Amino acid sequence: MSVNQEFILEILLDSGLVSHSDVAQVRVEHPFGGVVDALISQGTITEEDYMRALAAHSSMEFVDVATLHVPESILAELPKELAERFKVVPVAHNEGGLVIAVSNPLDFDTFDSLSHMLGASPEFVCGTPGAIRDALFKWYAIGHDPSKAVEHNPYEIELEEGETGDAPIIKMVTSLLMEAYTMRASDIHLEPMDKTFRVRFRVDGVLQEMQSPPKRLQSAIISRLKIMSGTMSIAERRMPQDGRIQVTVGNRQVDLRVSTVPTTHGESVVMRILDKSALQLGLPQLGFLSDDQAIFEKLITLPDGILLVTGPTGSGKTTTLYACLNYINRPDKKLITVEDPVEYQMAGINQVQVNAEIGMTFPAALRSMLRQAPNIIMVGEIRDADTANIAINASLTGHLVFSTLHTNDAPGAVARLVDIGVQPFLVSSAVRAVVAQRLVRKICVKCKEPAELLPSDMRALGINPMQLASASVSHGKGCEFCRNGGYKGR
Repeated sequence: MSVNQEFILEILLDSGLVSHSDVAQVRVEHPFGGVVDALISQGTITEEDYMRALAAHSSMEFVDVATLHVPESILAELPKELAERFKVVPVAHNEGGLVIAVSNPLDFDTFDSLSHMLGASPEFVCGTPGAIRDALFKWYAIGHDPSKAVEHNPYEIELEEGETGDAPIIKMVTSLLMEAYTMRASDIHLEPMDKTFRVRFRVDGVLQEMQSPPKRLQSAIISRLKIMSGTMSIAERRMPQDGRIQVTVGNRQVDLRVSTVPTTHGESVVMRILDKSALQLGLPQLGFLSDDQAIFEKLITLPDGILLVTGPTGSGKTTTLYACLNYINRPDKKLITVEDPVEYQMAGINQVQVNAEIGMTFPAALRSMLRQAPNIIMVGEIRDADTANIAINASLTGHLVFSTLHTNDAPGAVARLVDIGVQPFLVSSAVRAVVAQRLVRKICVKCKEPAELLPSDMRALGINPMQLASASVSHGKGCEFCRNGGYKGR
Protein backbone atom coordinates (compact mmCIF):
# COMPACT_ATOMS: atom_id res chain seq x y z
CA MET A 1 0.00 0.00 0.00
CA SER A 2 1.12 3.53 -0.72
CA VAL A 3 0.21 4.66 2.79
CA ASN A 4 2.60 6.18 5.30
CA GLN A 5 4.11 3.29 7.22
CA GLU A 6 4.34 5.17 10.51
CA PHE A 7 0.64 6.02 10.34
CA ILE A 8 -0.24 2.35 9.80
CA LEU A 9 2.00 1.26 12.67
CA GLU A 10 0.18 3.68 14.96
CA ILE A 11 -3.11 2.08 13.93
CA LEU A 12 -1.77 -1.41 14.64
CA LEU A 13 -0.38 -0.32 18.02
CA ASP A 14 -3.64 1.37 19.00
CA SER A 15 -5.59 -1.75 18.05
CA GLY A 16 -3.40 -3.89 20.31
CA LEU A 17 -2.40 -6.25 17.49
CA VAL A 18 1.29 -5.50 17.97
CA SER A 19 3.37 -4.23 20.84
CA HIS A 20 6.08 -1.59 20.85
CA SER A 21 8.65 -4.35 21.40
CA ASP A 22 7.36 -6.19 18.29
CA VAL A 23 7.80 -3.05 16.21
CA ALA A 24 11.21 -2.25 17.70
CA GLN A 25 12.54 -5.74 16.96
CA VAL A 26 11.34 -5.65 13.33
CA ARG A 27 12.78 -2.16 12.85
CA VAL A 28 16.21 -3.50 13.79
CA GLU A 29 15.89 -6.37 11.30
CA HIS A 30 14.44 -4.14 8.54
CA PRO A 31 16.02 -0.68 8.95
CA PHE A 32 15.16 0.39 5.38
CA GLY A 33 11.40 -0.11 5.67
CA GLY A 34 8.94 -2.92 5.01
CA VAL A 35 8.11 -3.19 8.72
CA VAL A 36 4.43 -3.97 8.18
CA ASP A 37 5.25 -6.64 5.57
CA ALA A 38 7.78 -8.14 7.98
CA LEU A 39 5.21 -8.28 10.81
CA ILE A 40 2.89 -10.22 8.51
CA SER A 41 5.54 -12.55 7.04
CA GLN A 42 6.86 -13.41 10.53
CA GLY A 43 3.37 -14.29 11.73
CA THR A 44 3.09 -11.52 14.34
CA ILE A 45 -0.15 -10.47 12.63
CA THR A 46 -2.14 -11.90 9.74
CA GLU A 47 -3.15 -10.08 6.59
CA GLU A 48 -6.76 -10.24 7.79
CA ASP A 49 -5.86 -8.74 11.20
CA TYR A 50 -4.06 -5.94 9.39
CA MET A 51 -6.98 -5.16 7.07
CA ARG A 52 -9.57 -5.38 9.87
CA ALA A 53 -7.58 -2.81 11.86
CA LEU A 54 -7.42 -0.42 8.89
CA ALA A 55 -11.12 -0.93 8.20
CA ALA A 56 -12.07 -0.23 11.81
CA HIS A 57 -9.94 2.91 11.82
CA SER A 58 -11.69 4.08 8.65
CA SER A 59 -15.18 3.18 9.97
CA MET A 60 -15.50 0.76 7.07
CA GLU A 61 -17.05 -2.70 7.11
CA PHE A 62 -14.70 -5.66 6.60
CA VAL A 63 -15.92 -8.54 4.42
CA ASP A 64 -14.42 -11.95 3.78
CA VAL A 65 -14.43 -11.80 -0.01
CA ALA A 66 -13.22 -15.40 -0.31
CA THR A 67 -16.51 -16.75 1.07
CA LEU A 68 -18.83 -14.68 -1.14
CA HIS A 69 -20.85 -15.89 -4.13
CA VAL A 70 -21.62 -12.84 -6.24
CA PRO A 71 -24.28 -13.14 -9.01
CA GLU A 72 -23.35 -12.33 -12.60
CA SER A 73 -25.85 -9.46 -12.58
CA ILE A 74 -23.85 -7.67 -9.87
CA LEU A 75 -20.50 -8.39 -11.53
CA ALA A 76 -21.86 -6.82 -14.72
CA GLU A 77 -22.39 -3.51 -12.90
CA LEU A 78 -18.63 -2.99 -12.55
CA PRO A 79 -16.85 -3.10 -15.93
CA LYS A 80 -13.88 -5.44 -16.14
CA GLU A 81 -11.62 -2.53 -17.12
CA LEU A 82 -12.37 -0.69 -13.87
CA ALA A 83 -11.98 -3.82 -11.75
CA GLU A 84 -8.57 -4.47 -13.30
CA ARG A 85 -7.42 -0.85 -13.12
CA PHE A 86 -8.31 -0.25 -9.48
CA LYS A 87 -7.97 -3.86 -8.20
CA VAL A 88 -11.49 -3.88 -6.72
CA VAL A 89 -14.48 -6.23 -6.97
CA PRO A 90 -18.26 -5.76 -6.50
CA VAL A 91 -19.67 -7.88 -3.68
CA ALA A 92 -23.32 -6.85 -3.30
CA HIS A 93 -26.06 -4.40 -4.23
CA ASN A 94 -28.02 -2.55 -1.56
CA GLU A 95 -30.55 0.26 -1.53
CA GLY A 96 -27.84 2.84 -2.08
CA GLY A 97 -26.35 1.05 -5.07
CA LEU A 98 -23.28 -1.08 -5.71
CA VAL A 99 -21.07 -2.32 -2.84
CA ILE A 100 -17.38 -2.53 -3.83
CA ALA A 101 -14.58 -4.27 -1.90
CA VAL A 102 -11.21 -2.49 -1.81
CA SER A 103 -7.88 -3.53 -0.30
CA ASN A 104 -6.85 -0.03 0.79
CA PRO A 105 -9.45 1.76 2.92
CA LEU A 106 -7.28 4.89 2.91
CA ASP A 107 -7.08 5.27 -0.88
CA PHE A 108 -9.52 8.14 -1.29
CA ASP A 109 -8.36 8.83 -4.85
CA THR A 110 -9.71 5.43 -5.90
CA PHE A 111 -13.05 6.13 -4.19
CA ASP A 112 -13.42 9.46 -5.98
CA SER A 113 -12.38 8.05 -9.36
CA LEU A 114 -14.78 5.11 -9.19
CA SER A 115 -17.66 7.33 -8.08
CA HIS A 116 -16.99 9.66 -11.00
CA MET A 117 -16.63 6.89 -13.60
CA LEU A 118 -19.69 4.96 -12.42
CA GLY A 119 -21.80 8.10 -12.17
CA ALA A 120 -22.91 7.07 -8.69
CA SER A 121 -21.62 6.84 -5.13
CA PRO A 122 -21.03 3.16 -4.35
CA GLU A 123 -20.56 1.89 -0.82
CA PHE A 124 -17.01 0.76 -0.14
CA VAL A 125 -16.09 -2.15 2.11
CA CYS A 126 -12.69 -3.60 2.92
CA GLY A 127 -11.23 -7.00 2.01
CA THR A 128 -7.77 -8.54 2.10
CA PRO A 129 -5.55 -7.98 -0.98
CA GLY A 130 -5.14 -11.73 -1.42
CA ALA A 131 -8.88 -12.43 -1.41
CA ILE A 132 -9.58 -9.58 -3.84
CA ARG A 133 -6.78 -10.76 -6.12
CA ASP A 134 -8.25 -14.26 -6.10
CA ALA A 135 -11.72 -12.88 -6.84
CA LEU A 136 -10.38 -10.92 -9.82
CA PHE A 137 -9.04 -14.18 -11.25
CA LYS A 138 -12.18 -16.13 -10.46
CA TRP A 139 -14.86 -13.63 -11.43
CA TYR A 140 -13.21 -11.57 -14.16
CA ALA A 141 -10.37 -13.84 -15.37
CA ILE A 142 -8.00 -10.97 -14.64
CA GLY A 143 -4.37 -11.84 -14.06
CA HIS A 144 -0.85 -10.77 -14.89
CA ASP A 145 1.71 -12.15 -17.31
CA PRO A 146 3.76 -14.51 -15.10
CA SER A 147 6.96 -13.27 -16.73
CA LYS A 148 6.21 -9.85 -15.23
CA ALA A 149 4.28 -10.62 -12.07
CA VAL A 150 3.91 -13.66 -9.89
CA GLU A 151 0.37 -13.77 -8.55
CA HIS A 152 -1.44 -16.38 -6.49
CA ASN A 153 -3.50 -18.74 -8.64
CA PRO A 154 -6.86 -19.56 -7.01
CA TYR A 155 -7.74 -22.26 -9.51
CA GLU A 156 -7.06 -25.94 -9.21
CA ILE A 157 -5.27 -27.00 -12.38
CA GLU A 158 -7.13 -29.80 -14.07
CA LEU A 159 -5.51 -31.48 -17.07
CA GLU A 160 -6.84 -34.27 -19.18
CA GLU A 161 -4.56 -37.21 -19.90
CA GLY A 162 -1.84 -36.03 -22.27
CA GLU A 163 -2.93 -32.38 -22.15
CA THR A 164 -0.09 -29.88 -21.81
CA GLY A 165 -1.78 -26.66 -22.92
CA ASP A 166 -0.06 -23.32 -22.35
CA ALA A 167 -2.58 -21.83 -19.90
CA PRO A 168 -2.53 -24.68 -17.33
CA ILE A 169 1.27 -24.87 -17.45
CA ILE A 170 1.57 -21.10 -17.02
CA LYS A 171 -0.71 -21.27 -13.98
CA MET A 172 1.20 -24.19 -12.53
CA VAL A 173 4.61 -22.52 -12.90
CA THR A 174 3.24 -19.24 -11.53
CA SER A 175 1.78 -21.03 -8.52
CA LEU A 176 5.11 -22.82 -7.95
CA LEU A 177 7.10 -19.56 -7.96
CA MET A 178 4.59 -17.82 -5.71
CA GLU A 179 4.61 -20.66 -3.18
CA ALA A 180 8.42 -20.63 -3.06
CA TYR A 181 8.48 -16.87 -2.49
CA THR A 182 5.78 -17.05 0.19
CA MET A 183 7.75 -19.72 2.05
CA ARG A 184 10.89 -17.52 1.77
CA ALA A 185 12.75 -20.27 -0.03
CA SER A 186 16.25 -19.55 -1.31
CA ASP A 187 16.23 -22.24 -4.01
CA ILE A 188 13.74 -24.26 -6.04
CA HIS A 189 14.84 -27.74 -7.13
CA LEU A 190 12.97 -29.55 -9.93
CA GLU A 191 14.40 -33.04 -10.17
CA PRO A 192 13.33 -35.71 -12.69
CA MET A 193 13.17 -39.16 -11.14
CA ASP A 194 12.35 -42.49 -12.80
CA LYS A 195 8.58 -42.23 -12.27
CA THR A 196 8.14 -38.86 -10.57
CA PHE A 197 9.07 -35.20 -11.02
CA ARG A 198 10.27 -34.16 -7.57
CA VAL A 199 9.93 -30.56 -6.34
CA ARG A 200 11.91 -29.34 -3.33
CA PHE A 201 12.35 -25.90 -1.77
CA ARG A 202 15.40 -24.92 0.26
CA VAL A 203 14.01 -23.02 3.24
CA ASP A 204 16.42 -21.69 5.89
CA GLY A 205 19.16 -23.84 4.38
CA VAL A 206 17.22 -27.11 4.54
CA LEU A 207 15.54 -28.85 1.59
CA GLN A 208 11.83 -29.54 2.03
CA GLU A 209 9.91 -31.81 -0.33
CA MET A 210 6.77 -30.27 -1.84
CA GLN A 211 3.79 -31.68 -3.71
CA SER A 212 5.07 -32.92 -7.06
CA PRO A 213 3.35 -32.26 -10.41
CA PRO A 214 2.58 -35.22 -12.69
CA LYS A 215 5.62 -36.74 -14.38
CA ARG A 216 4.01 -36.21 -17.82
CA LEU A 217 4.20 -32.42 -17.33
CA GLN A 218 7.95 -32.43 -16.72
CA SER A 219 9.00 -31.27 -20.20
CA ALA A 220 6.26 -28.64 -20.44
CA ILE A 221 7.16 -27.08 -17.07
CA ILE A 222 10.86 -26.93 -17.92
CA SER A 223 10.09 -25.44 -21.34
CA ARG A 224 7.93 -22.78 -19.71
CA LEU A 225 10.78 -21.76 -17.40
CA LYS A 226 13.18 -21.58 -20.34
CA ILE A 227 10.73 -19.35 -22.23
CA MET A 228 10.41 -17.05 -19.20
CA SER A 229 14.19 -16.65 -19.11
CA GLY A 230 14.19 -15.34 -22.67
CA THR A 231 17.71 -16.68 -23.36
CA MET A 232 17.53 -20.45 -22.85
CA SER A 233 16.79 -22.80 -25.74
CA ILE A 234 13.81 -25.13 -25.34
CA ALA A 235 15.20 -27.31 -28.13
CA GLU A 236 18.52 -27.96 -26.39
CA ARG A 237 18.17 -30.70 -23.76
CA ARG A 238 21.60 -32.33 -24.01
CA MET A 239 23.76 -29.47 -22.72
CA PRO A 240 23.68 -27.48 -19.44
CA GLN A 241 22.14 -24.02 -19.73
CA ASP A 242 22.02 -20.95 -17.51
CA GLY A 243 19.49 -18.14 -17.56
CA ARG A 244 17.71 -15.56 -15.49
CA ILE A 245 14.04 -14.81 -14.79
CA GLN A 246 12.84 -11.51 -13.35
CA VAL A 247 9.43 -11.26 -11.71
CA THR A 248 7.59 -8.73 -9.58
CA VAL A 249 5.83 -9.84 -6.40
CA GLY A 250 3.69 -6.99 -5.10
CA ASN A 251 6.09 -4.05 -5.24
CA ARG A 252 9.21 -6.18 -4.89
CA GLN A 253 11.57 -7.11 -7.70
CA VAL A 254 12.75 -10.71 -7.49
CA ASP A 255 15.43 -12.30 -9.69
CA LEU A 256 15.76 -16.03 -10.25
CA ARG A 257 19.00 -17.57 -11.52
CA VAL A 258 18.09 -20.66 -13.53
CA SER A 259 20.41 -23.60 -14.15
CA THR A 260 19.57 -26.77 -16.10
CA VAL A 261 21.64 -29.95 -16.28
CA PRO A 262 20.72 -33.05 -18.34
CA THR A 263 20.32 -36.23 -16.26
CA THR A 264 19.34 -39.80 -17.11
CA HIS A 265 15.64 -39.01 -16.51
CA GLY A 266 15.52 -35.54 -18.05
CA GLU A 267 16.73 -32.03 -17.27
CA SER A 268 17.26 -31.10 -13.64
CA VAL A 269 16.43 -27.45 -12.88
CA VAL A 270 17.62 -25.35 -9.95
CA MET A 271 16.40 -21.78 -9.48
CA ARG A 272 18.15 -19.48 -7.01
CA ILE A 273 15.77 -16.83 -5.66
CA LEU A 274 17.36 -13.40 -5.17
CA ASP A 275 15.02 -11.13 -3.20
CA LYS A 276 16.46 -7.64 -3.46
CA SER A 277 14.58 -6.42 -0.38
CA ALA A 278 16.52 -8.92 1.74
CA LEU A 279 19.79 -7.12 0.98
CA GLN A 280 18.90 -3.87 2.74
CA LEU A 281 20.71 -4.52 6.01
CA GLY A 282 23.08 -2.37 8.03
CA LEU A 283 26.20 -3.61 9.83
CA PRO A 284 24.41 -3.96 13.21
CA GLN A 285 21.98 -6.48 11.66
CA LEU A 286 24.74 -8.80 10.41
CA GLY A 287 25.21 -10.50 13.78
CA PHE A 288 28.72 -9.35 14.71
CA LEU A 289 29.77 -9.36 18.35
CA SER A 290 30.41 -5.78 19.46
CA ASP A 291 34.22 -6.18 19.54
CA ASP A 292 34.29 -7.86 16.14
CA GLN A 293 32.07 -5.19 14.63
CA ALA A 294 34.41 -2.45 15.85
CA ILE A 295 37.36 -4.22 14.20
CA PHE A 296 35.37 -4.78 11.01
CA GLU A 297 34.35 -1.11 10.80
CA LYS A 298 38.03 -0.10 10.96
CA LEU A 299 38.94 -2.58 8.23
CA ILE A 300 36.30 -1.38 5.76
CA THR A 301 37.40 2.23 6.15
CA LEU A 302 41.05 1.59 5.24
CA PRO A 303 42.33 3.61 2.25
CA ASP A 304 43.43 0.59 0.22
CA GLY A 305 43.81 -3.17 0.17
CA ILE A 306 41.37 -5.99 -0.47
CA LEU A 307 38.81 -7.41 1.97
CA LEU A 308 37.32 -10.80 1.16
CA VAL A 309 34.10 -12.39 2.41
CA THR A 310 33.99 -16.17 2.11
CA GLY A 311 31.47 -18.89 2.67
CA PRO A 312 29.39 -21.44 0.78
CA THR A 313 26.65 -20.51 -1.69
CA GLY A 314 23.72 -18.84 0.04
CA SER A 315 25.59 -17.86 3.20
CA GLY A 316 24.87 -14.12 2.87
CA LYS A 317 28.17 -12.91 1.40
CA THR A 318 26.53 -10.39 -0.95
CA THR A 319 24.38 -9.06 1.89
CA THR A 320 27.53 -8.40 3.92
CA LEU A 321 29.17 -6.56 1.01
CA TYR A 322 26.11 -4.36 0.51
CA ALA A 323 26.09 -3.53 4.22
CA CYS A 324 29.77 -2.50 3.93
CA LEU A 325 29.07 -0.26 0.94
CA ASN A 326 26.11 1.32 2.68
CA TYR A 327 28.30 2.06 5.72
CA ILE A 328 31.13 3.74 3.77
CA ASN A 329 29.05 5.41 1.04
CA ARG A 330 29.77 9.15 1.35
CA PRO A 331 29.70 12.06 -1.12
CA ASP A 332 33.50 12.42 -0.98
CA LYS A 333 34.08 8.81 -2.14
CA LYS A 334 33.45 7.28 -5.56
CA LEU A 335 32.15 3.71 -5.34
CA ILE A 336 31.83 1.35 -8.31
CA THR A 337 30.61 -2.24 -8.28
CA VAL A 338 30.71 -5.00 -10.89
CA GLU A 339 28.09 -7.66 -10.24
CA ASP A 340 26.37 -10.64 -11.82
CA PRO A 341 23.60 -9.67 -11.42
CA VAL A 342 23.11 -6.27 -9.77
CA GLU A 343 21.03 -7.58 -6.90
CA TYR A 344 20.07 -4.27 -5.27
CA GLN A 345 20.35 -0.73 -6.61
CA MET A 346 22.04 1.60 -4.13
CA ALA A 347 21.84 5.39 -4.28
CA GLY A 348 25.12 7.17 -4.96
CA ILE A 349 26.95 4.08 -6.24
CA ASN A 350 27.86 3.25 -9.86
CA GLN A 351 26.85 -0.36 -10.44
CA VAL A 352 27.94 -2.36 -13.50
CA GLN A 353 26.09 -5.46 -14.71
CA VAL A 354 28.19 -8.30 -16.14
CA ASN A 355 27.05 -9.48 -19.58
CA ALA A 356 29.30 -12.19 -20.97
CA GLU A 357 27.34 -12.39 -24.25
CA ILE A 358 28.67 -8.98 -25.33
CA GLY A 359 32.10 -9.38 -23.75
CA MET A 360 31.33 -7.51 -20.52
CA THR A 361 33.00 -10.04 -18.23
CA PHE A 362 34.36 -9.43 -14.73
CA PRO A 363 37.93 -8.78 -16.00
CA ALA A 364 36.73 -6.50 -18.83
CA ALA A 365 34.49 -4.53 -16.49
CA LEU A 366 37.26 -4.20 -13.89
CA ARG A 367 39.75 -2.85 -16.41
CA SER A 368 37.25 -0.20 -17.51
CA MET A 369 36.30 0.66 -13.93
CA LEU A 370 39.90 1.49 -13.02
CA ARG A 371 39.85 4.24 -15.66
CA GLN A 372 36.88 5.78 -13.82
CA ALA A 373 39.13 6.79 -10.89
CA PRO A 374 37.14 5.08 -8.12
CA ASN A 375 38.07 5.12 -4.44
CA ILE A 376 36.27 1.90 -3.62
CA ILE A 377 35.53 -1.11 -5.84
CA MET A 378 33.24 -4.03 -5.14
CA VAL A 379 33.63 -7.18 -7.26
CA GLY A 380 30.69 -9.53 -6.88
CA GLU A 381 32.84 -12.65 -7.02
CA ILE A 382 36.42 -13.60 -7.85
CA ARG A 383 36.01 -16.55 -10.20
CA ASP A 384 39.23 -16.75 -12.21
CA ALA A 385 42.88 -15.71 -12.37
CA ASP A 386 42.24 -12.60 -14.50
CA THR A 387 39.65 -11.20 -12.11
CA ALA A 388 41.81 -12.04 -9.08
CA ASN A 389 44.97 -10.43 -10.45
CA ILE A 390 43.20 -7.25 -11.57
CA ALA A 391 41.47 -6.93 -8.18
CA ILE A 392 44.75 -7.53 -6.32
CA ASN A 393 46.63 -5.01 -8.44
CA ALA A 394 43.87 -2.45 -7.95
CA SER A 395 44.12 -2.89 -4.18
CA LEU A 396 47.87 -2.22 -4.39
CA THR A 397 47.43 1.02 -6.33
CA GLY A 398 45.36 3.02 -3.87
CA HIS A 399 41.94 1.38 -4.17
CA LEU A 400 39.91 -0.34 -1.47
CA VAL A 401 38.48 -3.53 -2.98
CA PHE A 402 35.70 -5.77 -1.65
CA SER A 403 34.92 -9.20 -3.07
CA THR A 404 33.76 -12.73 -2.28
CA LEU A 405 35.31 -16.18 -2.63
CA HIS A 406 33.77 -19.64 -2.40
CA THR A 407 35.80 -21.22 0.40
CA ASN A 408 34.71 -22.88 3.61
CA ASP A 409 36.86 -20.82 5.96
CA ALA A 410 39.05 -17.72 6.13
CA PRO A 411 42.47 -19.45 5.74
CA GLY A 412 41.13 -21.23 2.68
CA ALA A 413 40.79 -17.87 0.89
CA VAL A 414 44.57 -17.43 0.79
CA ALA A 415 45.07 -20.92 -0.61
CA ARG A 416 42.31 -20.32 -3.14
CA LEU A 417 43.91 -17.12 -4.46
CA VAL A 418 47.27 -18.82 -4.86
CA ASP A 419 45.60 -21.82 -6.49
CA ILE A 420 43.96 -19.72 -9.21
CA GLY A 421 47.20 -18.00 -10.10
CA VAL A 422 47.89 -15.02 -7.79
CA GLN A 423 51.51 -14.75 -6.64
CA PRO A 424 51.88 -15.39 -2.88
CA PHE A 425 53.79 -12.14 -2.29
CA LEU A 426 50.90 -10.20 -3.88
CA VAL A 427 48.40 -11.95 -1.62
CA SER A 428 50.39 -11.07 1.50
CA SER A 429 50.74 -7.45 0.40
CA ALA A 430 47.15 -6.84 -0.67
CA VAL A 431 44.80 -8.84 1.54
CA ARG A 432 43.79 -6.84 4.62
CA ALA A 433 41.27 -9.30 6.05
CA VAL A 434 39.16 -12.34 5.24
CA VAL A 435 35.75 -12.81 6.85
CA ALA A 436 34.18 -16.28 6.80
CA GLN A 437 30.48 -16.46 7.58
CA ARG A 438 27.46 -18.74 7.81
CA LEU A 439 23.73 -18.16 8.13
CA VAL A 440 22.39 -19.68 11.36
CA ARG A 441 18.80 -20.83 11.69
CA LYS A 442 16.67 -19.10 14.33
CA ILE A 443 14.38 -20.89 16.76
CA CYS A 444 10.72 -20.48 15.82
CA VAL A 445 9.17 -17.75 17.97
CA LYS A 446 5.78 -19.50 17.94
CA CYS A 447 6.88 -22.80 19.48
CA LYS A 448 9.98 -21.73 21.40
CA GLU A 449 10.25 -23.36 24.83
CA PRO A 450 12.93 -23.82 27.50
CA ALA A 451 15.30 -26.74 27.05
CA GLU A 452 18.11 -28.39 28.97
CA LEU A 453 21.56 -28.75 27.44
CA LEU A 454 23.04 -32.04 28.60
CA PRO A 455 26.71 -32.29 29.65
CA SER A 456 27.34 -34.62 26.70
CA ASP A 457 25.95 -31.96 24.33
CA MET A 458 28.21 -29.33 25.86
CA ARG A 459 31.26 -31.55 25.49
CA ALA A 460 30.38 -32.24 21.84
CA LEU A 461 30.11 -28.49 21.21
CA GLY A 462 33.29 -27.70 23.13
CA ILE A 463 31.39 -25.55 25.65
CA ASN A 464 32.48 -25.12 29.25
CA PRO A 465 29.39 -25.59 31.49
CA MET A 466 30.44 -22.51 33.46
CA GLN A 467 29.95 -20.42 30.32
CA LEU A 468 26.24 -21.25 30.34
CA ALA A 469 25.72 -20.97 34.08
CA SER A 470 23.52 -17.87 33.75
CA ALA A 471 22.27 -18.47 30.19
CA SER A 472 18.86 -19.75 29.16
CA VAL A 473 18.64 -22.48 26.53
CA SER A 474 15.62 -22.90 24.26
CA HIS A 475 14.48 -25.08 21.40
CA GLY A 476 11.52 -25.15 19.03
CA LYS A 477 9.19 -28.09 19.52
CA GLY A 478 7.69 -27.67 16.03
CA CYS A 479 4.42 -26.10 14.92
CA GLU A 480 2.42 -25.24 11.82
CA PHE A 481 4.16 -21.86 11.48
CA CYS A 482 7.60 -23.49 11.10
CA ARG A 483 6.27 -26.62 9.33
CA ASN A 484 7.16 -28.65 12.43
CA GLY A 485 10.85 -27.97 11.98
CA GLY A 486 11.40 -25.91 15.14
CA TYR A 487 13.23 -23.18 13.19
CA LYS A 488 11.98 -20.16 11.26
CA GLY A 489 14.25 -17.64 9.57
CA ARG A 490 18.02 -17.20 9.68
